Order: sequence, then C-alpha cells, then structure tokens
Amino acid sequence: MYNYLLFDLDGTLTDSGTGIMNSVLYALKKFDIEVEDRTQLYAFIGPPLAESFQKFYHFSQEQALQAVCYYREYFSERGMFENKIISGIDTLLSELKGAGKKLVVATSKPEKYTIKILEHFNLISYFQFVAGATMDETRNTKTAVIEYALQHINAVSKREVVMIGDRKHDIEGAKNNNIDSIGVLFGYGDRKELEQAGADYIVESVEELRTLLTN
Repeated sequence: MYNYLLFDLDGTLTDSGTGIMNSVLYALKKFDIEVEDRTQLYAFIGPPLAESFQKFYHFSQEQALQAVCYYREYFSERGMFENKIISGIDTLLSELKGAGKKLVVATSKPEKYTIKILEHFNLISYFQFVAGATMDETRNTKTAVIEYALQHINAVSKREVVMIGDRKHDIEGAKNNNIDSIGVLFGYGDRKELEQAGADYIVESVEELRTLLTN
C-alpha cells in the first residue's frame, strides 16, 4: 500500500522517556521549579519543546527558548542516550527495507541529535533520509518537518507516503501535508488523542504495524 514510510523517533522507534524527562527536570530546576510527579512530564515527549514549556509552565517565548537551551545542556551529554529501542522495531525496519520500502525519519527532535541516536542504536542504515528540527527553531513543527522530508524523497504521489507516530502532532502534521497517518499505541499517546487528531489507522503493537505495512 505504502512505499515511503515516515517514522517519528520518540515513542515510535525508541523509548526515550527517561532521557527527555531528566532533561526537562534539569531545565526546570534552572528556573527553581521542582516537579514532584515525573509522569506530568510525559507530555513533553513528542511535541516541540519550546511549545511545551509555554503550554505547561506558562513561560514567555524568551523563557521557553532559554529553557530549551538548558534542556540541551543535559540532553546533549546524557539525556539522548537514556533511551532504548522499542522492542521489535529494529527487526521490522530490516524487514521493511528488505521488502523495498523507502524509510525516512521525521521528528521534531533536532536533526543532529536524531542522527547521533540512530547511529548509537545502529538504526541509521535503515533510513534513506533523516528529517528533523533545526537547532535555531526555524523548522520545529511536525508539519514543517514532514514537508521538508517530502521535498527530499522521490515519491510519485503522496498516496504512496504514510506518517507513523505516537502523538497527535504526527497525525496533524500528516493531515496538513495531505498524506495518510498511522497512530501507534506503544508510545506516549493514547487512542483518544490519536482518534481526535484523525489518524487513518491506529495499531496497538509493533506486530500489528508490521501486518498493516506488509499486507
């Protein structure tokens, strides 16, 4: 059905929650903000960081950008590797590539970090292109990242392309670029979020995703 598969990173390829939450905690402490319940920080996994600092802690744009800088101090040294591959994803990627599918990463995480993470977990070879955010925040929405990815692949039609991710931003970004989307429930979003965003398909497991992409 689909020849070009765009994969989100956090919550779709890797379980990055520990590193992201530790990096957010580090940034918030710089503002003398303590977080008692770490689960409150799950909301930071997936969406653009500056947006999340503004939404959840009512930071000004200037404060949010400073918080992102603090976040990156921790993330670049430790946080990006406080992470693990989603069980079964590496096998699925190998099978899809072997079947002739073209695989692309499309993530709101900065591209330079994304490449380091993919290299660290030996996933980089499966992908023909990595589309991520820019460090200066000029390309930081999922809509913009997907648009950038589409400019660098040779799809004959957008009907050949699907976005796979675990949060509403993945689904909304796909819709804004007129491509189909698959929401996955083994990440950090839930069924209600993905349904409300308008996912074309929702799968509960990596095995269910395999069945959808290979049949």
